[in-house]
Amino acid sequence: MEKPKKKIAAPRKPSRTRRRRTVYTPEEIHEIFRRFSVQRPEPKGELEHVNAFTLLVAVVLSAQATDAGVNKATRDLFKVADTPEKMLALGEEQVGEYIRTIGLWRNKAKNVIALSEALIRDHGSQVPDNREALVTLPGVGRKTANVVLNMSFGQPTMAVDTHILRIGNRIGLAPGKTPEQIEDTLVKIIPAEFMRHAHHWLILHGRYVCKARKPDCVACVIADICKSAEKTNEIPAPLVELAPQA
Repeated sequence: MEKPKKKIAAPRKPSRTRRRRTVYTPEEIHEIFRRFSVQRPEPKGELEHVNAFTLLVAVVLSAQATDAGVNKATRDLFKVADTPEKMLALGEEQVGEYIRTIGLWRNKAKNVIALSEALIRDHGSQVPDNREALVTLPGVGRKTANVVLNMSFGQPTMAVDTHILRIGNRIGLAPGKTPEQIEDTLVKIIPAEFMRHAHHWLILHGRYVCKARKPDCVACVIADICKSAEKTNEIPAPLVELAPQA
């Protein structure tokens, strides 16, 4: 009796549903960030701080709060507590009094005291310069760690906040459902020469131009490159250096 012949499986066709990492070419991405660099050669974060410790505290406090609101609360706090030892000496109740205008202030006061204790106990009162150590601190996640590494230690990190999450998807620069997905894409596609300031450029672009409710396309220097379906203008705004935001 003749044995049945084995069926040979057809070779798999490459999937056509795989999502592209970005809708822009490398040349377009380089030009986008070149223009941002002309607009703001030395962009600054808008959280007020005097050293790495106060920056760390400010970023922890900024979760679900505006930078302006955090700055208003921390101006007096940082005058009396700009080191982990001074913050710990204040205690949770007094820290809470300074920051009670910020959302979730009770839990944040607890975290500020706990991270101050951890810095003193485990890091010689110094803010560590690596992500692995930073994310072990109370109240510190990946985004907070990335901000501190970038602003205090000059590392080319990408801290994805709500502005960058929106821009990544709205204009197709780095589509993704989570901050981690968007961060992973951005660090791969942004040219190394622009990575030092890239997260500040994107945040400021999202805050003042590509706004949440309605993008201000007339004021956009990348209007001609942008591939957003929401775009209302094709002519880029004049490419001039901007004065720092007040």
